Amino acid sequence: MEEMSAKFLQSKLSDAKMHFERALDCKHTEFDDLYPYMIEHPQFFWYKRYVAWSELLTIVKLCSELEIAWREQFTQKQADYVAGRVMSSRVLDEWYETNDSKEESAESMDLK
Repeated sequence: MEEMSAKFLQSKLSDAKMHFERALDCKHTEFDDLYPYMIEHPQFFWYKRYVAWSELLTIVKLCSELEIAWREQFTQKQADYVAGRVMSSRVLDEWYETNDSKEESAESMDLK
């Protein structure tokens, strides 16, 4: 039973992470279906991200309380953000780890 519960929560954690990342990328989520009128309001994307972040933190809290591993589904930096619990502009800007901007610039110059 415990193994089934762990797998269930890890699956829910994966779903919550995907939901947050879709909200972060301004892609369609279930939230859009629940509140279609909010798309017309500029604060919508901030609120949508906040809701997805809250969902993610709730699942992580449950995993922690039940001693179910959760950090493995995240990069070290992402796990640190989640453990810090505060969604800041830094979290939004640096959630995805990218290559050094100098390397990206060099690659784009090679393509020209």
